[in-house]
Amino acid sequence: MFKASLILTLVGIFALLMSQNVWAAPPGIEAITVTTNPKGGESYTVTIQILAIMTMLTLLPALLLTMTSFTRIMIVLGLLRQALGAQQAPSNQVLLGLSLFLTIFIMMPVLEKINDSAVQPYLEEKIDITTALQSASEPIKQFMLRQTRETDIDMFVRISGKQNINKPEDVPFSLLLPAYVTSELKTAFQIGFLIFLPFLVIDLVVASVLMSMGMMMLSPMIISLPFKIMLFVLADGWSLVLEMLAASFYV
Repeated sequence: MFKASLILTLVGIFALLMSQNVWAAPPGIEAITVTTNPKGGESYTVTIQILAIMTMLTLLPALLLTMTSFTRIMIVLGLLRQALGAQQAPSNQVLLGLSLFLTIFIMMPVLEKINDSAVQPYLEEKIDITTALQSASEPIKQFMLRQTRETDIDMFVRISGKQNINKPEDVPFSLLLPAYVTSELKTAFQIGFLIFLPFLVIDLVVASVLMSMGMMMLSPMIISLPFKIMLFVLADGWSLVLEMLAASFYV
């Protein structure tokens, strides 16, 4: 009984001390604090800004696919590999890396405009986060409008049922994004078709020669692959394709 009462006493003292520490502890950092600026704008706490940045990082792959030149480049390079007949050369990692760095090269003028009009003024505390986001969206929107066909924009405007859009600049991002991706897919497959033609001619010639020689059991792909690689290398194909891709964008 003595041990039980001693244990209960110690537990009670510990609980009392913990309750005093809890009640005496200072309040923690507020999760959300909105401060109104003298000009009427609003600024948020660093905690919310970090949370917003982390959220944007999770959306970065989707933004890379839907708002830059990455989609067109990746599809064209994939079709080029299929036209050559090489299954895993170059590998997916090489194509992804090449597409990513070529995307950065093409998007560099847009990124510089975003840095000058949004990032640097925000870091210097000349504008708030809302104004910075609006300023950053304008160069991206102009880039997307230059690549998007008006027929694709009209299609999504017609599907949405909106009637107050009189010019492409009035198109909201919710309609511009699917129109831009649709237009990029069309352009990528058009370029891929043109790339396929010379390699298709080589396949037809090799298949005809093998048929005339009675070698019907021999796969034409095995024979035509060295000739296609030789033609691609002699024509400096990689430089031509990458230059054509970079020149196909209106920045």
